[in-house]
Amino acid sequence: MIYFKTNEEIDLIRESCLLVSRTLAEIALYIQPGITTNELDRIAETFIRNNSGKPGFLGYQGYPNTLCTSVNNTVVHGIPSEYKIKDGDIVSIDCGVLLNGWYGDSCYTFMVGNVPERETTLCRATYRSLEDAITAAIEGNRLGDIGHAVQRHAELHDFTIVKDLVGHGIGRNLHEEPAVANYGKPGRGVKLRRGMVLAVEPMLNSGKPGVVTEDDGWTVKTVDGESSAHYEHTIVVRDGKAEKLSTFNFIEEAIKKNNFLWQNSLL
Repeated sequence: MIYFKTNEEIDLIRESCLLVSRTLAEIALYIQPGITTNELDRIAETFIRNNSGKPGFLGYQGYPNTLCTSVNNTVVHGIPSEYKIKDGDIVSIDCGVLLNGWYGDSCYTFMVGNVPERETTLCRATYRSLEDAITAAIEGNRLGDIGHAVQRHAELHDFTIVKDLVGHGIGRNLHEEPAVANYGKPGRGVKLRRGMVLAVEPMLNSGKPGVVTEDDGWTVKTVDGESSAHYEHTIVVRDGKAEKLSTFNFIEEAIKKNNFLWQNSLL
C-alpha cells in the first residue's frame, strides 16, 4: 500500500532529511586518508543525537551501525570497521535519521584525493542519473519514467545498473511501497501522484551489473570487483517539478573546506 503524505507530514519528513544532509556534511569535514569508517560512524551518531534525532539504520533489522560505508567495490550496506580510508578511494556513505516519528534518507559518494578517471566519471554519471530521475518524478508520469531516466544516462556512459537493489517509499517507516527501480520503460508502472515521498537512489557499476552479498549478510559488493557509486535523495512528487527534501548543498559547502575532497566537487 502506498501512503500519500499531507503537506504537514512532508514538512516533518523534510526536517528529518535536512538532519541527514547536515550529518553527511559533518562527515565531509573529517574524511581523509587514514581515518577509519568506524570513526566516521561515531561522528555521525554523535551529531544525530546532539540534534535530537535517532540513527535510522542502527538496529534496523539487526543492522549494527549508524552509517553504511561502502568503499570502492562495495555497492551498499558496507558495515563501518577499522578500515582506513586511502587516497583514491570512493566512499558511498548512506545515512538515515528518525526525527519526530518520520524518517529521512540520503547517500553521497565521496571521492577522496587522487581518484582515477574511470571512478570520477562513474561518480559524476551516477549523480547526473539521479538528477535526471528526479526530473522525471512528476505527477502523471510513472515509476518506469524514473527508472528509464537512470538507465538512459548510465548506458550513455557505458556503466551498468544494479538491478537487484532499488529505491523505496519512505515516511513513518524507513522502507515503504513502492519499490523504485533504476531501470524501466517510459509510461510503465505505478502512476506518480502528488504526496508520494520516494527515496530515489541510483547505484551504477563500472563493470558488470551483478552483485554478491558477503557472509555478514549485509555487505553487497560488485561481482567482478569493479567500482560502484551510489547517490540518493528523498523527494516528494509534485505537479510539474519534484521537490528534494534532502540536499547536497551542505555537503558541497563542507567539501570546499576539506583539502582531500575539494577538487572532486560535483556541483
